[in-house]
Amino acid sequence: MSKTTYNRIKSVLAERKRTNKDLADALQIAPETVSSWCTNSAQPSIKKLFQIAVYLDVEAGDLLVSSKKS
Repeated sequence: MSKTTYNRIKSVLAERKRTNKDLADALQIAPETVSSWCTNSAQPSIKKLFQIAVYLDVEAGDLLVSSKKS
């Protein structure tokens, strides 16, 4: 059974040359929480998603995987 990918947080962190710890520190949350988002084993709330977007200077939608099939 394959895991569904819902967010692109890990990819965007890499593009911005930031680490999970950088994001955790910026949001004042546990690094394990960010790790669970990056592995898509958990998802951030909409409020947190917007906070992540502000920190990474991207649109919130850029942090999500498209639901459209190519």
